[in-house]
Formats: sequence, C-alpha cells, structure tokens
Amino acid sequence: MNEASPTLDQAPALPSLRSFAGEGVALLSSVRKRGVDEEAAKGFAGDGRPVFVLPGFLASDQSTTRLRRTLEAAGYAAHGWGHGVNFGLSRGLFGRMNEAILGFAEEANRPVALVGWSLGGVYARELAKVSPDAVHQVITLGSPFSGDPRHNRVWRLYELIARYPVDKPPIDVRLHEKPPVPTTALWSRRDGVIPADCARGAAGEADRAIELDCRHMDFASDRRALRAILAILAR
Repeated sequence: MNEASPTLDQAPALPSLRSFAGEGVALLSSVRKRGVDEEAAKGFAGDGRPVFVLPGFLASDQSTTRLRRTLEAAGYAAHGWGHGVNFGLSRGLFGRMNEAILGFAEEANRPVALVGWSLGGVYARELAKVSPDAVHQVITLGSPFSGDPRHNRVWRLYELIARYPVDKPPIDVRLHEKPPVPTTALWSRRDGVIPADCARGAAGEADRAIELDCRHMDFASDRRALRAILAILAR
C-alpha cells in the first residue's frame, strides 16, 4: 500500500480492453464474497461511529455486503444506502441521501463517515460539501472525481441509463474540488474501469491518495482494501 499525490499533466490512458474484460471475472468472484472478513477486521476496535456505504453504478447494497459486515465486526455502525440499484444521480436521490446522513449524525450525536465505491464515492464527496458538519471523513474507492468525466470505460453506458450527459448532472457540482472534510482516495493501477489518475486525483483534490493492488470490482471485498478502509477510519 503506497501513498501518492500526483499531478495530472495530461489525459491519462484508459484501462486496456483486456483489463476491462478482466473485471468480469473479478465481479463473479466478488459476488461470492458476502460474508464478514474476520481476518480483515482483526486488530481494529471501532468506536461505533456510523459509516454510510454508497454502492457504484448499476450496483446495490448487495455489492457492499462484505464491506459493511466487516465494518460491523470491527466496531462500526455500517449503513447501506437503501435505494436499490444505483442507476445514476437525480436531484431527488441526492436530497434523500443527504437526509439520511443528517439523520444518522443526529441519532448518533456525531458526524458520519462516508465510504463510496466508484460512482458512490463521487456522491460521497458532493454530499460532504453540502453537509460538512455531519460528515467526519470521506473515503472513495476507485471513484472518478478527477479529470474528464468521459475518461473511463463506462461513461456511454451511464449516459444511456441516466439519460443526461455525464458532464451535465442534475445538480451543480465541481467534482475535482475537495470536500471541506478529510478525504482519502483509494485507487489501483489494475483498475479496469477507471484510470488511476482519475481515481487518485491531482494535488489538492484529496488529502491523501493510497494505492492498492486490486481490480475495480474488488474494492469492497478484497482483504487488503478492507484493511486499508479500516485503517483510515481508525486514524
């Protein structure tokens, strides 16, 4: 696990088609990993803080089951997003996610940690900008918050399903701007969906960028990724 804060001087290369195809194998593997990873949780003693976990595009809470169960085993109050399959952002959806964060924070009488996988991490960063007092920190997992929003392997599919241009979302956003809370970006050179530079960001776009060795579909199930998330939450 390495930390880095690169500067984007030019458009990064897209993940290769071979790497993109390999994500299908990783997806099948992650589907089978739904149980808690006791080994990943070992040695961590969370303080009960609520952690709101947001899934990626075309994924649901089922995709983050292993992550949330491992967070619970490590002593955190993990919550799924509760909105079925993530078909893309809408103004109403954004408002409901924000209401959930405010509710979790009020109930626990403390700010909420946000963990967002891929598109879910983009949501998490924007939510933290709207309600910074209710957010303790943001952790993104292979999230495309930096650079051209069309510079990934799924933007055409996103536009087809969400029914709006990927660079003209239904709410006002500046994706590259860092939220006013501690923000950590986990990224991987092996990511077959999102270019590494888009997921780690340029200098100043995240407080920390930490490299992992996993595929895009492994961020919420790979043991090294789980332990990295827990280590960040424990700081």
